Amino acid sequence: MTWKIRESSRKKLAVEEGFHPTTRGGALSVCLIYPNRYHVGMSNLGFQTVYRLLNNTPGVVCERAFLPDTAELKEYRSSGCRLMTLETQREVASFDLLAFSVSFEHDYLNLPLLFELAGIPPLALHRDSSHPLVLAGGAAIFLNPEPVADFLDLAVLGEAEPTLPPLLELLRGEGERSGLLTRAARLPGLYIPTLLTPRYAEGVLSCWDAVGDAPVRLRRVWANLSAGVPSSSAIYTPETEFGEMALVEVSRGCPRGCRFCAAGFIYLPFRQQPLEAVLQQVDEGLMYRKKIGLVGAAVSDYGELAALSRGIIRKGGTFSVSSLRIDGLNDEMIQLLIRSGHKTVALAPEGGSQRLREMMNKGITRDDILEACTRLISWDILNLKLYFIIGLPTESDEDLKEMVELVATIREQVVTAAKTNRRLGEITLSVNPFIPKPFTPFQWCGMNSLKELERKEAYLQRTFRGMANIRFQMENPRDALLQAYLSRGDRTLSAFILKAHELGSWKKGAKALGLHPEESAGRDIPLRELLPWDFMESVPKKRLIKEYEAAFNDYFPSAGAAMP
Repeated sequence: MTWKIRESSRKKLAVEEGFHPTTRGGALSVCLIYPNRYHVGMSNLGFQTVYRLLNNTPGVVCERAFLPDTAELKEYRSSGCRLMTLETQREVASFDLLAFSVSFEHDYLNLPLLFELAGIPPLALHRDSSHPLVLAGGAAIFLNPEPVADFLDLAVLGEAEPTLPPLLELLRGEGERSGLLTRAARLPGLYIPTLLTPRYAEGVLSCWDAVGDAPVRLRRVWANLSAGVPSSSAIYTPETEFGEMALVEVSRGCPRGCRFCAAGFIYLPFRQQPLEAVLQQVDEGLMYRKKIGLVGAAVSDYGELAALSRGIIRKGGTFSVSSLRIDGLNDEMIQLLIRSGHKTVALAPEGGSQRLREMMNKGITRDDILEACTRLISWDILNLKLYFIIGLPTESDEDLKEMVELVATIREQVVTAAKTNRRLGEITLSVNPFIPKPFTPFQWCGMNSLKELERKEAYLQRTFRGMANIRFQMENPRDALLQAYLSRGDRTLSAFILKAHELGSWKKGAKALGLHPEESAGRDIPLRELLPWDFMESVPKKRLIKEYEAAFNDYFPSAGAAMP
């Protein structure tokens, strides 16, 4: 280990505040790893929640590790030292348990590098009792752990609060590796990939073979939010995207049921944190930061949002929300946002046309969108951020034209108000390609081809370039393609992930193995086909099929037979 890396780590610790673990002799040691950079991982409330949970468990001590940045990676490789933790610079390979927190599928590609730096074989079948057990959880794992299943000894398929305590109790006991995994398979919400093997017939998944009495169907586990303490920032550091905020979770899940949205299904049922419990966490957060970031998939649907916002302001703080429901925006909420210093408000029409919004079950109309924008502008909020999705199933150029017309109308409202107030306003369009996600009604739908997405992007860029006060930004279609490929992948993708690491490029890795990510991501999957994640019991498949049929048959009766 060189002094340069040690000094870098110490500098990061020096600017952190809040919770820190206490060393406990003889404790179960856990290294919590975020497979991305420090500033990304420490912005993630789920990561911080697990860190706090582990270190609050008697007999357990947890430290953190992250993907090294470019300079650190060069130092690691030139010095030949192993990946070490942030807290004590202890080698990751010396821990009892490595716990990966994976929020996004593209971070799967970072796992082989982290194993390499730690000096640990990436494949579970090549590891033995001299190596740590490897666990993974997080939103990406909830959805579909199969692309990285060959790397894992265990996977958390539910939420951490009810799942981890019984597992930690088991791991603190005595036992040989295979016996521990067999017993862990009986715990709710845990998946042991080596005990459940997918079987294929003519290249199509046909069933799973279980080892011994391991269950073939695995049930998710959800937390009872009213019984615990709301998730909140455990460590405060300026070196993150949300470094100026203390984050507090207000709800989990979403009651809306938008048919493209994974968060609206995998976290069902919609649950809300008790107001008093949230305010207690706000008090703690205000000791470190003046701004409270309210976290949830549906913050606008939190029943006590106005009371909470008033409470934060009364305590001398301000608050921030990522976006607001268009049909839930009222004058009181806008006034509270203004008092918190908001100069920009984000809204999510998502579907470019009314037909698409109805198909995706968005539950808002063009008039709702325009009324919300008018209301914001009347309160002198002239900077708007609008989220849209392109490439949705059945989308046509007419839908895109309707999107352009809607944005142009909103822009006219902003320009008119700006002339009156003598202050410029700006509309930021954040556009993302549709990505089919497991456990949603649109999981069977293929995404648009790269050529088609690039054509649509060029059209929108060209059109909005001619409109002043509009800033257009869009996720790279190739990044979206990779995410879709990994989202719907099966266990055979472990070879692809390893080859991508070996060759330094996922495109080169796919070519070397004769794989066709665009074809796989763009495939419409037949409803009768077994899916790689079907061994997990979550949202009933009958419900997803019913929602799927409602999306297409209600608006396109003749398309039902043509769709998968």
